[in-house]
Amino acid sequence: MTNKAVIHTDNAPAAIGTYSQAVKVNNTVYLSGQIPLDPQTMELVDADIKASIRQVFDNLSAVCAASGGDLSNIVKLNIFLTDLGNFTAVNEVMAEYFQQPFPARAAIGVSELPKGAQVEMDGIVVI
Repeated sequence: MTNKAVIHTDNAPAAIGTYSQAVKVNNTVYLSGQIPLDPQTMELVDADIKASIRQVFDNLSAVCAASGGDLSNIVKLNIFLTDLGNFTAVNEVMAEYFQQPFPARAAIGVSELPKGAQVEMDGIVVI
């Protein structure tokens, strides 16, 4: 039998559309995409790309915590960038948040992201 639950936390930005922050099915959590929105102000953090990336990881971390895990439980991470020239910055900031074994990952160049963000990430978590 499938045990499905919607995950929500006020420590991450509220959904700005018809989706949940995450959905947990049994011991797997599917994280919706997070852009660098400050959860208190719902304003984009875009001082620089590294600040944006940190905000995305902070948002993902909050949703992971609400699901009973943390970033180390991410097994698959998808990264969407409007400028693949920021790939090095992603690696540098990711090293601040993750230790080996690192999650499986994809980095995808896209032309646009919601609210004009430069970066968005989603992932799969196993608790």
